[in-house]
Amino acid sequence: MSDHRPTAVPPDAPENAGYEKRDVKARGIVIGLVAGVLIVSAAIIGLTQLYIMTREEIVQENVLSKPDPRLRELNAEETRILNSYAIVDSAKGVVRIPIERAMEVMVEEAHRERSGK
Repeated sequence: MSDHRPTAVPPDAPENAGYEKRDVKARGIVIGLVAGVLIVSAAIIGLTQLYIMTREEIVQENVLSKPDPRLRELNAEETRILNSYAIVDSAKGVVRIPIERAMEVMVEEAHRERSGK
């Protein structure tokens, strides 16, 4: 039976004997890998935030900054209704009063209920 174990390097072997004489430094590889992962993660997060900000700016410019004339008409109609008197149902005696006056009436009624009058 022959022994196939590697033999020890002779002390007079040249420096470039065809193989490495030392192990790879794992610490440098791990540090490089962690740094790479952090850089890629930061780039992904940064680009995502840039995309979101750019998309919001485009939406603001193209959609939200141009008020629709129908919306202005609707707001004007609602404001007119909130600030006017009208008969809603004359058979039941339901009327509409301006919102400011309605709030005053509610406060007066609440005050009367609390004071017991």
